[in-house]
Amino acid sequence: MDSKLTQFIDVILPLAIPNCYTYRVPENLNGNVLIGQRVLVQFGKGQKQYSAIVNAIHNKAPQNYQAKYILDILDDQPIVNQFQLRFWTWISHYYMCDLGEVMNAALPGGLRLSSESRVVLHPNYQEVVDELSDDEYLVVEALEVRNILSFKEISDLLNIKYVHGKVKTLIEKSAIMVEEELKEKFKPKMEDYVDLKNENISEEELQTLFNDLERAPKQLELLMSFINLSNFFSENKKSVRKKDLIQSVNASPSILQQLIKKEVFKIQQVEVGRLGKKEAINVKNELNTYQVEALGKIHKEFEEKEVVLLHGVTSSGKTEIYIHLIEEAIKKGKQVLYLLPEIALTTQIIQRLSAIFGNKVGVYHSRFNENERVEVWKNVLEFDPNKANDFSVILGARSSMFLPFKDLGLIIIDEEHESSFKQYDPAPRYQARDSAIVLAAMHQCNVLLGSATPSIESMYNAKQGKYALVELKKRHRDIQMPNVLVADVKEATKRKKMKSHFSPLLMEKMEENLDNGKQVILFQNRRGYSPFLLCEVCGNSPQCINCDVSLTYHKYKHELNCHYCGYHIRIPSQCPACGSGALKVKGFGTEKIEEELAIYFPGKKISRMDWDTTRGKKSYYNIITAFENKEIDVLVGTQMITKGLDFDHVGLVGIMNADQMLRFPDFRAYERSFQLMTQVAGRAGRKNDRGEVVIQTNQVDHPTIRQVVDSKYDEMYKNELIDRRNFLYPPFVRIIQINLRHKERNLLQEAALSFGKSLKQIFGVRLLGPEEPGIPRIRNYYHQNLMLKLKQEDSLKRSKELLKTAIIYFNNQKAYKSVRVVLDVDPN
Repeated sequence: MDSKLTQFIDVILPLAIPNCYTYRVPENLNGNVLIGQRVLVQFGKGQKQYSAIVNAIHNKAPQNYQAKYILDILDDQPIVNQFQLRFWTWISHYYMCDLGEVMNAALPGGLRLSSESRVVLHPNYQEVVDELSDDEYLVVEALEVRNILSFKEISDLLNIKYVHGKVKTLIEKSAIMVEEELKEKFKPKMEDYVDLKNENISEEELQTLFNDLERAPKQLELLMSFINLSNFFSENKKSVRKKDLIQSVNASPSILQQLIKKEVFKIQQVEVGRLGKKEAINVKNELNTYQVEALGKIHKEFEEKEVVLLHGVTSSGKTEIYIHLIEEAIKKGKQVLYLLPEIALTTQIIQRLSAIFGNKVGVYHSRFNENERVEVWKNVLEFDPNKANDFSVILGARSSMFLPFKDLGLIIIDEEHESSFKQYDPAPRYQARDSAIVLAAMHQCNVLLGSATPSIESMYNAKQGKYALVELKKRHRDIQMPNVLVADVKEATKRKKMKSHFSPLLMEKMEENLDNGKQVILFQNRRGYSPFLLCEVCGNSPQCINCDVSLTYHKYKHELNCHYCGYHIRIPSQCPACGSGALKVKGFGTEKIEEELAIYFPGKKISRMDWDTTRGKKSYYNIITAFENKEIDVLVGTQMITKGLDFDHVGLVGIMNADQMLRFPDFRAYERSFQLMTQVAGRAGRKNDRGEVVIQTNQVDHPTIRQVVDSKYDEMYKNELIDRRNFLYPPFVRIIQINLRHKERNLLQEAALSFGKSLKQIFGVRLLGPEEPGIPRIRNYYHQNLMLKLKQEDSLKRSKELLKTAIIYFNNQKAYKSVRVVLDVDPN
């Protein structure tokens, strides 16, 4: 572009505004701005400064406002590539959100700047996680996801007006830091390295130095150790890390300082990565006959279809097939994205892939701090297949698909059916599985979806020919599928044979397996000790003051907690309504199961894996490693234990309450129940003997229970498809959920009725609602839902345009300006 012409740029601001904003480039910077770079700009009242991403460069001045000058260019080269900008645009259009919201989700916090007061995580925050109160942990957890929060956002999060006290406490605990001024948050990790002051010292001069230090034996010992560690007499001389040198002779830092003063040594700071190095130590396993056949079919299908669905039963060896495909992509110099639904899953997969591919494997998820995420981002951005430490494989949760890939050769989406691939709050509310397929199309690469229990939508796409389907129906080593048994809780309760929440069958099988040295997994999809506390006199149950839910009892803290907003109180000694002391806990969660197991099996090590026990950065790793090493006999957990984990010695899996899943008010309840039960059952008997599964239920003849027992995925799929066709649910329609929120219930109801009426005039019977959800109030905001069902023949693009226009008209009505409208396209 001619540098003499006035240049304008359209930038993406990290704000929820509908359009890009145009700025003018100063004459001295003409020709220096590149698409994808960050520029420093002023925007809004108070002249706040933001780092924005350059989205377009042109010579057209904006017609409706005076373009301001950019203040500075922050990068020498673009940090976002053209693939990403196209992908961001697609996300914002399809999921009906603003580009700035996509930018906030995509960029690591260390690459985002603004001049408003805000808080960020302290580098050592993981060390104090266990000391935090619920409110404090809520702030830390939000920062792990959002990376940065303003005081106003913290106020909204905790639902309190003044947050300075909370922030002060978190600062004192070294959990967060406050940043007032605009500055780059990413700081390279530096370490001190030691070199000889005279790098060209001769052997004669070195001998003289040895003689001079004879009267200082500790200093001489340190020098001798340096000569050894630095390979001084070889052609491959190297600097020695200060910490390693001191530790090599168990010296004190003062000894080194004395040698620096004598000008024997010098110290220099070297940038080192935070990500660690991993050496490849294993070769990949040979595939069995069924895996070879499946791999061959995948290769063949990839020639015709972009997407292949691999439907392989649990423990069929899908991961080994992934490894062979990854190796093929690496040999071609390509990048591979390996998506997993849960951070918990990455622990075992990292170990398996790193053992084969070493430093070529990178990991990216929300448990990494800002600096670690920036380092992964830069590594992917500067990818060179010929560099030993450049990541060819990125393993991560849904956010990893936003990394700056430039040569993707393959995307693997493991456990593709998982609802965790869906982002709920904040916007963009994207489905990572579906979005990754679009990303692959932009890179012209293939996608492999893998699951033992594929989603109805993915299987439907495969049956319709949109995807290719490859099946793997045999377990590795021809091990039989687990023997699934059903325990009739209703009958056992009637006969008074239940031991607390354990049926006679489950107790018998646990005793049998533990006596034989086998491990046991118990699945209960509810954390805490008990879901509610009940007064047996008046029937009152303590409620959250901010949400319309009962408070959950957590015994280890002796508190009643709200799992939606974090509100908590000490457990009352008497009923707050009638004053009676007859308070009793009802129901059971993972904490109660853990406690009762310790009573029934006093000599066994019981552990728990749920949200409460996995707060720390290494919590997942520690629990999983302990279970792998047989340091734990019984592992109790929520749904995070159902997802793809591979253990050698599990003989029994118990599903404590199948009815809870089956009764959930959602059109996907039976599908999800089948998936969860099948997946957790698949943890049993994976390597040696046939495993066993006990499902506890009051509905022994329920069709979904029978389908799990008989491993009849096809039957579940056909039944679900019939219901969804009859009642118009995906995959036969697309759904857009419209959620309205306000603190005043009456105003919200009035607004929802008005908005619903206007939408019905546009969409007719395609619109359902408004209606209150099962939990009408969360964090002091009341909710009303509307659902828009669009058939295949309906224009999705036109429908979204009409919906956006209706929202703009609704927001412009003075009476409803304060009502928030939230859109969720393809809700899970």
